[in-house]
Amino acid sequence: MTQFFNPAGQKTLFIVGCDTEVGKTVTTSALAAYWQRYYPHQSLGLMKLLQTGVGDDEHYQHLFGDIDHWEVVTPLKFATPVAPPIAAEREGKLIDLAVVWQTLQRLQKNHQRVLVEGLGSLGSPVTDELTVADVAGLWRLDCLLVVPVKLGAIGQAIAQVALARQAKVALKGLILSCGSPEAEQHLDDWAASPMLEQFTGLPVLGVIPYLTAADRQDLAQLAQVAADLHLASLTFFADLPLATPV
Repeated sequence: MTQFFNPAGQKTLFIVGCDTEVGKTVTTSALAAYWQRYYPHQSLGLMKLLQTGVGDDEHYQHLFGDIDHWEVVTPLKFATPVAPPIAAEREGKLIDLAVVWQTLQRLQKNHQRVLVEGLGSLGSPVTDELTVADVAGLWRLDCLLVVPVKLGAIGQAIAQVALARQAKVALKGLILSCGSPEAEQHLDDWAASPMLEQFTGLPVLGVIPYLTAADRQDLAQLAQVAADLHLASLTFFADLPLATPV
């Protein structure tokens, strides 16, 4: 895997999660909507690492697929909604990770910034040999870890961060994601920021509030959600001018 080297990692942000259905797509959509609103003349590459079943790619195409100077792509897709190695085996296909890597390199070359959404958790298998954490570490991608606000979130986050460090993943911070209305009410009980920061050594960069299905389609609301996060500390945004609404 030594051929996978990412010299442009600082212009790419990889959104990873503690599990499936924890808010990776909402977080990525919010960051993309923020980019569209505050940096409308700068291009963006938006990529799902790979997809099994349907959902994320279709969502991104619906929200952002018509923007002329953007590129929204999922390089590998499988119909069966299970772990990629199992989906590939059942469909008689191979997971050619080189295709994903080449797509990422092309996006980095052609666009000012690239957002990539992972799949499952950092421990989820991408191939028979590599997990999401392995890919993030080998490709030297700056990562944000999305932590669901629920009972057990702190322990789950600590375990994911330990896995990330083992795989030499460049985790830049945690995003707390409220997947239910009650999650916001129990934020300090289920995902207390001071405790998460103490045990992981990473900053909590903000909270994604609970969003309804309609909210998740509202670009203005998504952009505001991202604007409320502490984005200035990320290299992804470091050399950009102060954001001003258009």
